[in-house]
Amino acid sequence: MKVTIYDVAKKAGVSISTVSRVLNNTGRISEKTRKRVLRVMEELHYQPSMVASALTGKRTRTIGLVIPDVANPFFSEIARKVEDRGREQGFNVLMCNTDNNPETEEMYLSLLRQKSVDGIIIGTTTNNYTMIKELLEENFPLVFIAQDIPELAINVVRVDDFLGGYQAVSHLVSLGHQQIAIMLGNLSRTSDKYRLQAYQQVLQENDLKCEESWIVYTDYSMADGKRAAMELLQSTPRPTAIFACFDSLAVGIYQAAKELGLRIPDDLSVVGFDNTILSSIIDPPLTTVAQPIEEMGKQAVDLLIAQIEGINHTKQRIILPPHLVVRESACHIAKVKS
Repeated sequence: MKVTIYDVAKKAGVSISTVSRVLNNTGRISEKTRKRVLRVMEELHYQPSMVASALTGKRTRTIGLVIPDVANPFFSEIARKVEDRGREQGFNVLMCNTDNNPETEEMYLSLLRQKSVDGIIIGTTTNNYTMIKELLEENFPLVFIAQDIPELAINVVRVDDFLGGYQAVSHLVSLGHQQIAIMLGNLSRTSDKYRLQAYQQVLQENDLKCEESWIVYTDYSMADGKRAAMELLQSTPRPTAIFACFDSLAVGIYQAAKELGLRIPDDLSVVGFDNTILSSIIDPPLTTVAQPIEEMGKQAVDLLIAQIEGINHTKQRIILPPHLVVRESACHIAKVKS
């Protein structure tokens, strides 16, 4: 069986990123640690897989894309747009799916560096600040998509999450709803935080009570959205409307409502966020905040290539406007039957 970087890291008692830094001769590592890693590599006969052209200092015309969950329609659509734009520009795209696991994320970032990709687009909720800072110190081309780390000077392409959340909740208020819940992730994504802030501000501006129990956290999946919705919709008092911060969570709400015998929008209004393919095929079609997914993918790839080609060294935060797509999942409170 071929020896991997994980085998080296385990035997040397270091992290995968430390082995990667030894391989790439980057970052701050003690001489003692460096020698130990090199000795383990020799003992295990480890041969790092490197792209031949990269060994000669040439570009590989390959970029990495790291996303949290390809099963999430939003990220699968992002991946497709990144791949399409990359191909148009003559770049291959290597996609890595982390399953929202920080260790898997670290592994893939190290692996992509080993493969000598020219740059990486990151859409995960990374907490690997040390690794990101090291890549930034190397001036390695990086772009974050649909995610941000405000405290770092990084390149970002995302939607205005606060504005999108504001549009969603304001729409429900305009329909007369006063008992509005929000379902989001675990606040590890900046998008969650901005959308929650918008929800709270709209309620405050309209003198509406913000029930703590109506702020519902999930692991982002449809299954957990359904689980959380089952609890929420059996609580007293029950909200008349829910703002789902992701279309995938809205689907979970639909599933729970059906099991409980609640009709959408007659008994419960729902507004989502993303405007993925799911929003137009579920019944009834979902009112949702549209992210400009195609433009986000294009901008992220173009910004990354500009770094790779040395055209632009200035860090940019590109924030694109969302818009509300009104369909059939929310109605006026006067029509809601108790």
